Formats: sequence, C-alpha cells, structure tokens
Amino acid sequence: MPIVKIKNLTKKFGNFTALKGINLEINEGEIYGFIGPNGAGKTTTIRILLGILKATSGEAKIFGLDAWKDAVEIHKRIAYVPGEVNLWPNLTGGEVIDLFVNLRAAHNNSRREELIERFNLDPSKKCGTYSKGNRQKVALIAAFAVDADLYILDEPTSGLDPLMEKVFQECILEAKEEGKSVLLSSHILSEVEKLCDKVSIIRQGKIIESGSLDELRHLTRASMVVQTKQPVKALKDLKGIHDLVEKDNTCFFQVDTEELDNVMKYISQFGIVRLESAPPTLEDLFLRHYQGEGDEL
Repeated sequence: MPIVKIKNLTKKFGNFTALKGINLEINEGEIYGFIGPNGAGKTTTIRILLGILKATSGEAKIFGLDAWKDAVEIHKRIAYVPGEVNLWPNLTGGEVIDLFVNLRAAHNNSRREELIERFNLDPSKKCGTYSKGNRQKVALIAAFAVDADLYILDEPTSGLDPLMEKVFQECILEAKEEGKSVLLSSHILSEVEKLCDKVSIIRQGKIIESGSLDELRHLTRASMVVQTKQPVKALKDLKGIHDLVEKDNTCFFQVDTEELDNVMKYISQFGIVRLESAPPTLEDLFLRHYQGEGDEL
C-alpha cells in the first residue's frame, strides 16, 4: 500500500481551480520529487496533505488515513518543513527546536546536537536575529531530529547556501536508507535530479508528467558536439534535430533521444573525428514543457 495516495484531487478557491484532478502515489522508502514553477499548485497540494486545506473533491490519504479527517493521527508520524519559516522572534533557535521536538514522543537528543553541528547553527541566538537561511536550518533540524515515517518538504532549501544544501541532501539520503519516505517539492531541478527516485511535474494545477527519471528521460534531448572529416550535409532536415549550429566541420545541436540512433547513423557516413554527448537533464524536460507557454520559471 502506498504511503501517500492522491486520487483525482481538485481544489477550488471561488471561481479559480487551483488543482485539476491530480493523481500521485508515494511508496515506502521513496524520495518523490514534486516540481513546477511558483503558482503551479505544489503548496496547495501539500496543504491538503497536511490537513490545513480541505479538498473540493477527490481523495488524499497518508498511511491509508484521510488527510482531512485523520490529520491529528497522521501528524504523529510525519515531519514538515515549509519554504518560508516563521519563528517566535523572542525564543532562541535551540528553544524552538526543543519545542517542536518535544511535541513528539520519539526523538533523539544526540541526533539534535549532531544536526545543530552539521548545519552550523548557533542555537543560543534569538530567532528575531536569524537570517532566512538560519530560520530554514531551525526547521530542518527540528524535522530530521524526530523519528518520522514521512517527511513533507516544501522548497526546504530556500535561503540555504550550497554547503548547507549538501548537508540537507545527506540528511535526505540517510532518511531513505532508514526506509523513510520523502515528498520533496522544489523548483531547483538539480536538487530533485540528485535525490529523487520518481518525479511529478505540475503545471497550472495539472500533473503533466510522472515517472522515474529514466522513464522521463526519453522525452528529453541530448546535447551533442560532433566533428567530422567532411561537412555534414542537410543535418537540419533530419527528424529530431534542434538548435543546430555548424562551424567548420563541427556541429553543435540537441537531438531527441528517440532519434539519436538514426542521427548517428547518418552522421557516421561523413567520418566522425570527435563526439561529445551530454545526457539529458530534468531541466531539459522541464523547459520543454514550459517554454513558450507564458509561464515564468
């Protein structure tokens, strides 16, 4: 049974439909990437899962329990980090972490200390003096210090520097090794690509692609640099070729992965001297869906 199951989920705010019948399943021990630009519906979906918002129609279940009716029971087993963390300004970072951690029966004080050190947080300072990045660290330490079965993370690295992002990624992978599940909402594609087993891309309240990274990569384009003995004739006319630039006997282009075999057979007759290929990324897929659609990334 999936840890998280969303089926035909719809959410309306007056005349505006924020979610349009989305479906999503997360299994035990899985890191699931949920990506899309701001305003696509990521946070609305997460708020329904947390029992903060009530769905207009459809189903949202965690651990087989209804996200709205059984929210109290569900929250005993989940940890949540928002992208915009607001803390009590007169409490210290350490006091806030203790407050959150002590709400849970299962927590580990040595783990708390270890995380404070790894995230390089000064817990004695008042939260009112913290930068956005430090407020984010407080929420992440509080989340990873408890023994949760599911971590719901909504843009969790917002405000973190690259070094702290790396620590965050290590924490995620450690949680996975322990058999925990993670829902990671993000628009940082490199982060999702490094961490996630499966991905759903949401656009204007609809999920437009879902699957493992390998399953999605057939939809993307590989970047190629090919140098040949003789100039390649009529390459731009081949199916699957994009953004072609020709310089002397070298061609720079993108090729749809499903057409790669035919393209290479064609080019090989001109005598290949040098060949470079960069694998397609999640970013390529993302841009392919959004370019020219009037959406901001």
